Amino acid sequence: MPSSLMSTLKQKWLAIKLITRMDKPIGTYLLLWPTYWALWIACDGWPNIHLLIVFSLGVFVMRSAGCVINDIADMKVDGKVERTKNRPLISGLITKEEALNLFGVLVGIALGLVLTLSWPTIYLSVIALLLAASYPFMKRYTQLPQVVLGAAFSWGMIMAFSEAQGEVPTIAWLLFLANLLWTVAYDTMYAMVDRDDDLVIGVKSTAILFGEHDKRIIGFMQLLVLGLLLNVGDMLAFGWPYQLSLVIAAGLFAYQQMLIANRERDKCFQAFLHNHWVGMVVFIGIFVEYL
Repeated sequence: MPSSLMSTLKQKWLAIKLITRMDKPIGTYLLLWPTYWALWIACDGWPNIHLLIVFSLGVFVMRSAGCVINDIADMKVDGKVERTKNRPLISGLITKEEALNLFGVLVGIALGLVLTLSWPTIYLSVIALLLAASYPFMKRYTQLPQVVLGAAFSWGMIMAFSEAQGEVPTIAWLLFLANLLWTVAYDTMYAMVDRDDDLVIGVKSTAILFGEHDKRIIGFMQLLVLGLLLNVGDMLAFGWPYQLSLVIAAGLFAYQQMLIANRERDKCFQAFLHNHWVGMVVFIGIFVEYL
């Protein structure tokens, strides 16, 4: 293979890795853990291998697709934001047409996965796609784009119950609401990193909407998340392992509040990243309950 072709292929692979955030798996973790919460509860323990593979791969593929459409939507503003000024579409590492083609391929893979599921779940997947594709554009029209993101990040939980139980019970909606609030909380921390830049370029976010009340509102949402998850545990008669996981999660939330206390960019970003541990700890609590 000619060296020039090899160099081009390496460059394109690098562009794909960067635009899909393969080098930054935090988004995958934040989407995967709640999906596993729902999958384990819906299946009353270990899901079958088919569901585990479909939902795990589905999380990775749709998160990647979401990152691609986000960068396409933000092409005109990313170059003006410190955190995003070197993204592949801005640096020229990948063209808009190539990015659109990649988005289409990823959605096609996701469709292939979901077509192995039941028709009710397939219908629900249409809503998942609409939520994932619309979120990046919400930042221009509403101060609550994080709510749309929260719904997008939580819809896989609804699909998990639909597929495993053939219905979407109350517990599924409680988990959906808990995860939506958690997503709004941690993505507000993320938006606090960009708040100064967003104010200049006109991008909307909950960090701007909440203003000086941001930390208190984040804290209130974190308390609501814990309350909803505690209620889910009571409904399922979970014992001390799950309750302990929520106590640890509460401690992790308290640590995040310490990190964002002075609204420093680096520490707000660190607090956002730290939420991976919250999702993992809650999943461990659920997992142990079914041993």
